[in-house]
Amino acid sequence: MNEFLASNILWFKALHVFFMVAWFSGVFYLPRLFVNHAETTSEIVSQQLKGMEKRLLYFVTPFAIFTVVFGLILIYIYGAHWFAAAKWLHIKLTFVIFLLIYHGYCFKLVSTFQQDKNIRSGKFYRIFNEIPVLMLLAVIILAYVKPTYG
Repeated sequence: MNEFLASNILWFKALHVFFMVAWFSGVFYLPRLFVNHAETTSEIVSQQLKGMEKRLLYFVTPFAIFTVVFGLILIYIYGAHWFAAAKWLHIKLTFVIFLLIYHGYCFKLVSTFQQDKNIRSGKFYRIFNEIPVLMLLAVIILAYVKPTYG
């Protein structure tokens, strides 16, 4: 294992958590913009929201990428044997994959709003907003509790 990586593991953990928090600030806020956009009847407000949605999504996307990169670095540092034994991590990574799909789907939704083709209600986006909240809760429990499965 690379000594530089091993000796800086706490930095990599801190950066992983930092970028995750930054990513989720956007992932939590973007669907709230969708709620407002779906419910507005004002063209001026709609145009403002289009800009906000697009800028926010493009702003937080690098945070998602850095979250994944630093997570992969941590897995590499801990090694293949640890990874194989860490069943909780496999479940966590499954949630992370779903979160990345969720994030990707937000690009489709932003495009739909940009083209004025949204057909979903504010209620749909309120429910849509709860998905990452529940997944983040699961990821945090898995990462910090590290439940074992016999």
